[in-house]
Amino acid sequence: MAKITESQEIKDVVIAEPAAFSDTRGRFVETYRRSWFPLGREMIQGNRSEKEKGAIVGLHYHMHQADYWYLLRGTALVVLHDLRVASPTEGATMHFELDGDTEKGVFIPPGVAHGFATLTDIALTYLVDSYYNPDDELGVAYDDPEIGADWRIPGAPVVSERDQKNPKRREIQDRFLPRYGLRR
Repeated sequence: MAKITESQEIKDVVIAEPAAFSDTRGRFVETYRRSWFPLGREMIQGNRSEKEKGAIVGLHYHMHQADYWYLLRGTALVVLHDLRVASPTEGATMHFELDGDTEKGVFIPPGVAHGFATLTDIALTYLVDSYYNPDDELGVAYDDPEIGADWRIPGAPVVSERDQKNPKRREIQDRFLPRYGLRR
């Protein structure tokens, strides 16, 4: 049975720690179950991201889409930041590791900015509850001091051109700020 824990730092973020079953053939893990997540909807698209050590991805956010991340290989530092106006945890930032050797996934609701730093080479799978929509693909600066993310990458991280251009939190236009409790 999976251990399901609601975050004390950011409302509606849920950490899942699935049970693993091993025998002489290998192991089996049920990595996702819809019923684990109170705000979850049907996940309709699955994606895989592979990155090399020293990269930062994010911070991205969506007005309408939720994500579920599960790391298959390597170690990543996850950074989440609650951008939702009127959320009980608005402005909160949390950090935690996902590791391919430890069964753990994270449900990220719409409006919570999310990113990760690759502490090793990684393979991440993630499920989303909406098809890709470029109009719902938003971002906030990964290095915004107001967010205070400690990415734990020594030296200069590898960051996409897109992520380098994301605005600081206080520069986001009001119409692009997510509202707590609003979905579709």
